[in-house]
Order: sequence, then C-alpha cells, then structure tokens
Amino acid sequence: MNKIVSVRLSKNNKINNFDSGHFVLKKGDKVMVETEQGYAMGVVCAEPRNQFEEIPGRALNKIIRLATDEDFKKIGEKMDQEKEVYSFCYERIKEKAIPMNMVSVESLFDESKIVVYFTADGRIDFRELVKDLVQKFRTRIEMRQIGIRHKAKMVGALGTCGRNLCCGSFLTNFAPVSIKMAKGQNLALNPSKISGMCGRLMCCLAYEYDYYEQAKKNIPKVGKRVNTRQGEGKVIRQNVLRKTLTVILDSAEELEISYDDIIRDESAKNNEDDMERSNY
Repeated sequence: MNKIVSVRLSKNNKINNFDSGHFVLKKGDKVMVETEQGYAMGVVCAEPRNQFEEIPGRALNKIIRLATDEDFKKIGEKMDQEKEVYSFCYERIKEKAIPMNMVSVESLFDESKIVVYFTADGRIDFRELVKDLVQKFRTRIEMRQIGIRHKAKMVGALGTCGRNLCCGSFLTNFAPVSIKMAKGQNLALNPSKISGMCGRLMCCLAYEYDYYEQAKKNIPKVGKRVNTRQGEGKVIRQNVLRKTLTVILDSAEELEISYDDIIRDESAKNNEDDMERSNY
C-alpha cells in the first residue's frame, strides 16, 4: 500500500503531503516532487504514514524520484541564476526609481519562469522592468507583490527570543493575531515588546491564548472585589501560570494569594447560576 509522506519544499519552507508511490522513504531523504509551479526539490520531514491514518481531500501528487546528483547540480545552477536576476533587477529598480523593495527571486526547476517577489506601499507600474528582465534572461517573468509578514518569512531573522523566526522555520500559515490576545495574557501593550521583526503583532501571541482564556474562566477578573482569608479587597493583577491573584485589601495592604484563599459566597454563586439559567 502506498504511504503518505510530508515533504518540506526547499524554497518556501512549506510542507505538503505526497503519495510515496513505490518508493520506500525515510525522514531526511531528498526527493523530487511535482507542484503547481512544476518540479521542485524537497526533504522528507516526517516518517511516512499509512493512507488510512488520514483521508486526503483530493488525490495527492506522487513522489517523482529520489534526488540525483544531476538534480543537485541543476539546483546549484538555479541558485546562481536567482542571484544574477536579483542583482540585475535591483540595479534596474534603482535606475528607474521604482518605489518597490526587492525581497527574493525564485527560478522554477525547469527554467520555464522566474518569479520576482517584492513589497510596495501600493500598486506599481513595473512593465518597463519586466521588459528588461525578459530581454536579458529570455524567459517568462512574474512579478509578485507580497505582504510584510511574508517578507519576514522569506528573508528570515532572529526574533526577540533569540530563536529563528517561527514563520521562517516551522509555521506554514499565518494565524490571525489581535491585540486582545496580548491583553488576555496580561502582557504590557508596548509595541516594541509584542511586535515581531516584521513590525506586526508576534505570531507566538496566539500559541497560549486559548489556555489563558480557559484558565481565567472561573477566577475573579481584575477590578472585582473578593473576600479573602485576610479580609476583603480588590483584584489588581492575575497570574494565570502561578494560579495566583494580587489583591489590595481595604486596609491598603497588597498581597498575593492563591485561588484557594478566596472565600466564595455560595449563596451569591447560586444566584448567579440561577440568573444564567433564566437567560436560556
């Protein structure tokens, strides 16, 4: 039985599933696959698994072959061409004063097309630039405008945590990130602290947000008055990971207490439950 194999494509770091066909593969093998953009080289990033473990939404493309020395040689030639195209395009952009920023160049494996990735504030007239590129390299040219987050993914960098950017190492899609996620995790709303290298909100804000939302459901919110073993007071901070609350008592004393130190009014809780049920 053919198996499903996950392959990380070398250029865009994207992981796709393929049908292994008659090949016996293992993690780390270099293979040639067929994508929407034509042939591409990739590396098997997980052990092959049986087809019945998941049901693909559509028929999977098959692995073409294991990468050969000729394939590696062609990849080297392709990379040299990409560098040449990048330098040529960069100089033309400067000469023509086109308001765009070069990001990357991708030459398809079969040399049928060259894709130039760039960023710009709005729509750009690059027709003259395309004419120069076609005249120089005698192949199809595609100009593709991308967003600032995709630029960070393609270029790569180190994040504030000291590790490679998530988008450039393992993320395949950009999840929606909002300022609400930072607030929900009690993070300081300082743009320099919660923004990534791309200038947008950090993707990692979404990683623990669901846990915080679930963990904070049954504890008093900031600003709510509570009755503790040391007296009544108002919640001024929550520490979800340590499962503690910082409370300022009516006596002006500030103390950190665990959830268990809160004296719950069972009658009030029952009234709240009754009110919730009456709303249904």
